[in-house]
Amino acid sequence: MTTATTLGDAVFSLNMTRGEDALYKSSGAIVAAIVVVVIIIVTLVLILLKMYNRRMRTRRELEPKSPKPPVPPALDPSSNGSQQPATVTFDPANVHVETR
Repeated sequence: MTTATTLGDAVFSLNMTRGEDALYKSSGAIVAAIVVVVIIIVTLVLILLKMYNRRMRTRRELEPKSPKPPVPPALDPSSNGSQQPATVTFDPANVHVETR
């Protein structure tokens, strides 16, 4: 669609198809630019995480190791202080063998 508009001595011609063609031609470049920017951002985030991980690892390795106190085993309140190992009873009469 072409329209002509006169404004004083100047004549402006607006070609709508030319604008649409320019938009279609530049859309590939816009998408490519967005993809490049996203790749750069992801790369920067990965580099920052790697640097942070190295810094934290060196900090953990350089700090003095403190001996951890032994943790007492948790006692069941119903055991009254006497510890008995759990037992499993096996009754061979309850085992059913499948025959073919």
